[in-house]
Amino acid sequence: MIQVLLTGLCLFLLRPMCCGSSNILVVPVDGSHWINMELILRELHSRGHNITVMHSTTSWYIPNNSTFFTSIQVEMIEEEDRDFHNRMLLNYMECRKSSTFVRTFCQSNLIGSMLHLLHKPHAESIGRLLDNPDFMKKLQDAKFDLMLTDPGFPIGVILGSYLKLPMVFNVRWINTGEAHFTFAPSPLSYVPVPGSELNDQMDFLERTKNLLHYLQNLAQQLLIINPYYSDLLQRHFPPGSDFMSLMLAGDLWLVRTDFVFEFPHPTMPNVVYIGGFQCKKARPLPAELEAFMQSSGDHGVVVMSLGTLVSALSREVTEAIAAAFARLPQKVIWKFIGEKPSSLGNNTLLVNWLPQNDLLGHPKTCAFVAHGGTNGIYEAIYHGVPVVGLPLLFDQFDNVVRLTTRGAARMVEVVTLTEQDFLEALKDVLETPSYRNNMKRLSQLHQDLPMSPMDTAIFWIEYVIRNKGATHLQSAGFSLPWYSYFCLDVALFFLAIIVAMMWTSFAVCRILCCRKSKRKTKEE
Repeated sequence: MIQVLLTGLCLFLLRPMCCGSSNILVVPVDGSHWINMELILRELHSRGHNITVMHSTTSWYIPNNSTFFTSIQVEMIEEEDRDFHNRMLLNYMECRKSSTFVRTFCQSNLIGSMLHLLHKPHAESIGRLLDNPDFMKKLQDAKFDLMLTDPGFPIGVILGSYLKLPMVFNVRWINTGEAHFTFAPSPLSYVPVPGSELNDQMDFLERTKNLLHYLQNLAQQLLIINPYYSDLLQRHFPPGSDFMSLMLAGDLWLVRTDFVFEFPHPTMPNVVYIGGFQCKKARPLPAELEAFMQSSGDHGVVVMSLGTLVSALSREVTEAIAAAFARLPQKVIWKFIGEKPSSLGNNTLLVNWLPQNDLLGHPKTCAFVAHGGTNGIYEAIYHGVPVVGLPLLFDQFDNVVRLTTRGAARMVEVVTLTEQDFLEALKDVLETPSYRNNMKRLSQLHQDLPMSPMDTAIFWIEYVIRNKGATHLQSAGFSLPWYSYFCLDVALFFLAIIVAMMWTSFAVCRILCCRKSKRKTKEE
């Protein structure tokens, strides 16, 4: 009996801290963003919270029926078809043919064109929701305690503001760039602008490029994105409201980064870093894959995956990759969709799907060929597997640059990829111990934390619910006009004083000189 009571007491004391059963409204972004959000939602559900997910009727990944959340399906913009990113890839490859200085601006222009195509219908869709009194009344009557959203698209931000809910953002990217440039001071002298492919050690020309990228991103925000939402905000929000002010009113930012990967830069009190929260210990592989891994002997296995959105590279590139793999003593597992390359070797296994985290955590895995997506990069860091990067789109180039700067990866340009170049990069990563040692060091630092990134995320979400917001963590700088933020009014005040003093001094000197001159004239 005593043992039972002691066991019950221990379970009571060790129970997870919680704030009761809360109603959480979730507005996610589809695709790989949903994969991240789903993990957090499952954990919140396991702790007794009621989850309601608002999503498009044409979502790719978000199910209409779920065991752990209630769906609210809404008519939103048509989701991008799966060939969209392949078309974008072709345009990116054309940009990569330009000089190193020019090509990043070309890629940013492509993103600007994409934003132009997406935000106009997106704003119209949000407007239809806000103009629907029955729908909005249902949301208000549901008495939600929190809005949890990915602000990659602004529907969750706008709805959360309209419903006056505390807001938590599960975020890395918003609109034209990385979230830090929205909520924290980001000195351009050492904080590289997203898309610039720079590191934090910049010479004069690189700092010039960084400034130009910042201005380009700012122009896209002000001239492309904001105008689509101005009419909507005027109709439904107090005068003077703008899209960025709603964004900055968010209570907490759960940022999917870790400073073992990111370059150090300023941050804010209402920012919590949860980079790698999706990573976990490797589970046993299916019998067929395990047998293939063991058949590699002492040479080990190379894993290759280009993520979920880009189905295949050009035929020439895939043939060159397959031929290079065939010349390795290692076995290769390649997530591949498309026509089988004719140069494929007997050591390479093509699969439509692979358990990426479990493969990266397998002791036989010795390298990871990846496109540089955030999820894959953090899984590689978590398991200490060096990377051969084949960046294709968006932030993937910056991600690979960060790993190469830390000596844990080699980058290969897809547009100029040849069998020999790819083979040389593979052999360098496989045969040079520093790549694996550097990645093991990053893995050690990444996991040396007082609590896991997932537990950290859940604690702070529940913190916002318990305290009905976290406005005490928000900076007063968000509410200042730009001239006050940069103290330009103070600078002008001191400048005026200096000018006034100089003018007074000049006037006094002039008067004294005139008097002296007159006195001298009279004496003569």
